[in-house]
Formats: sequence, structure tokens, C-alpha cells
Amino acid sequence: MSELQHTVRGVDHVAYPTFDPASTVKFYRDVLGFPVVHSICAAGWGPEKHPDFIHFFFDIGNDDRLAFFYYFGLEPFDGGPQGDSYSRFDDDVPIFFIRSRHLAIHVDSEEDLTEYRRRLDHSAWPVEMQIQHETIESIYTHDPNGYMIEITRALRPVTPQEDLDANLTIDALVDVVTGPDPSMAALLTRKAELITERAAAWQQEQESKEMVTR
Repeated sequence: MSELQHTVRGVDHVAYPTFDPASTVKFYRDVLGFPVVHSICAAGWGPEKHPDFIHFFFDIGNDDRLAFFYYFGLEPFDGGPQGDSYSRFDDDVPIFFIRSRHLAIHVDSEEDLTEYRRRLDHSAWPVEMQIQHETIESIYTHDPNGYMIEITRALRPVTPQEDLDANLTIDALVDVVTGPDPSMAALLTRKAELITERAAAWQQEQESKEMVTR
């Protein structure tokens, strides 16, 4: 577990390229209602062959922004039939791998999630999946560029025990993938060893915190 001081304050922006800025604006601003909050008109920037471009930003709440680059005169690149504007994959690439890269946006309530589902279902980009995971419920679609977008709400708070479990899992993962034969079975075995090593100390730490707050 890292002991480094944590001073960041969230995502400033995530950026993607687009070959269809008109549909991108329609999806994010006109369907989802994310306002445009900043744009950069970049003419003559960069190396000699760098095209002029527009860099534009949508407000996705909490001072976080989703941004896109549109490069004038740049055509989509060749590739396989799967993927998005950034990456094209051949048919033999598993869809679960392609969909693993996605943007998830948080909302506060079931009512909010239902409203965004309504907006999407009445657009050209209807919801493709609605799934309850361990602690969240999410809706999914693809934007006009082929990027998978998730809108999610918490079903319940994450407990301190789950935070501990997450750190045990990741420490076990790091140990296993640097070994000779990484597998889920090896990870679970290593995690059990770490639980045995650390659980008592963690429980004592929690009890000490509770005494301080009384």
C-alpha cells in the first residue's frame, strides 16, 4: 500500500480524437446536456506537418472536462472493422478487450441515471446495456466516434473493509504477475497469505481510530 501523500483533486480532462465533431457536439451537448466550456483554435502549432486543429471541452461536472481534438484535413486511418476513431482492430481481437477502454461518468441517484437513459434512448445513440455490478449500476452506449461511454451511480457506499480488500488484491496481483505462472488461482492463494499477515494489524488500526473519535 502506498504511503505517498495524495494531493491530486481528480481529473482535469480526458482527451480523444474525433473525425466527426458535429455529431460529437450533438451527442455530448445536445443529447446529454454537457455544456461546452472551452475551445482552442490551433493554427500553425507544432511541427511543420502538424495540421491545424480545434481542441474543445465539455463540462462533465465537478470541474472535470471531456475534450476532443479535430484535425483539419486528417482522414480516418485504415485498420480492422472493430474499434473506434483512435484504434481499429481485426475481427480476431476479442470484443471484451476493445470495450475495456471506456469513460465512466458518475451521477448521484437512480433518478439521474434514469434521466440520462431517457435522453440516450430518444437519440441516435440508445443505451446498449444496463448492468448492476458489485457496488454500482451503469448504462452503456457508444458515442459517434465509437468510444464506449458509461454513466454510473453508486448502489451503496464502499466500506473500509472493501478498501482493504482492494489493496490486498492489488498487492497480490503485483506479486503474482511478476512470478513465473500468473493465474487467478495464484492470485487468490497469495491474497489469502496477505490477509493472514495483515488482518490483525488492520483491525487494531481501526479500533484505535474509533477510540480517537469517541
